[in-house]
Amino acid sequence: MNTTYRETFDDGPGGWYGFISNHEGMKPLEWQPGSVTSRSPWWIDYNHAPPGAGYLHMLFCLDTLGPLSEVTRDIGGANGFVGGGYPTNFTGAKITLHLRGELLMQGSQFVLLIQGNVDRICSGWVRTGEVFRITDEWTEQTITLDPDPAAWTALGSRHDRTDSYGVKPLETVLGNVDVNIMLLLFPVEVAPMGPLEGDPHRLRPQRDYPVWRHKLPEGYVILDEVRIDFP
Repeated sequence: MNTTYRETFDDGPGGWYGFISNHEGMKPLEWQPGSVTSRSPWWIDYNHAPPGAGYLHMLFCLDTLGPLSEVTRDIGGANGFVGGGYPTNFTGAKITLHLRGELLMQGSQFVLLIQGNVDRICSGWVRTGEVFRITDEWTEQTITLDPDPAAWTALGSRHDRTDSYGVKPLETVLGNVDVNIMLLLFPVEVAPMGPLEGDPHRLRPQRDYPVWRHKLPEGYVILDEVRIDFP
């Protein structure tokens, strides 16, 4: 089994993609030989609104297990992770990014998300104990995925998505990340533009009500290498 995944984006986005919304699905990243870029504005993912962990922006996404749909292949290109037969046990794995960018963070952090299916529920955990810094100079940064829950935040689910999302034990999810990994901006502040009738967390920002976009993160992030070293 291969123990080091390395993507340099020389021949395409390598299976990595962005996201438009629940309804419209995935979108391509900006690709040029040797790098991919994610640029604002980003969709407000409301699937984990309170009582879940909150709102987020999904910048870079990679499926970790096939089979891949035609749409996924068309948008993300050949997935080097799935095609290379890399393990889905991320316990103790080291994630290294070579990146740069410019971001108005607005209180968010650039972090890793892992997602796995357990008992037909997609459980997501965010590595909030270690974050990636975004600067306008190239940097290489590494985090290590230990199973200590104190270094993670469980995303949970908004009130009406509990049939799809929920909290399962970190050790179980980390041991079989069979959905995807993502690089996120989290948490994201959602400020309704104007008065609302009802609980904003039971409504959907940008669909059921407008938001103040200046409260959201803005900018871009460029990746030119992702490496995952499995123990």
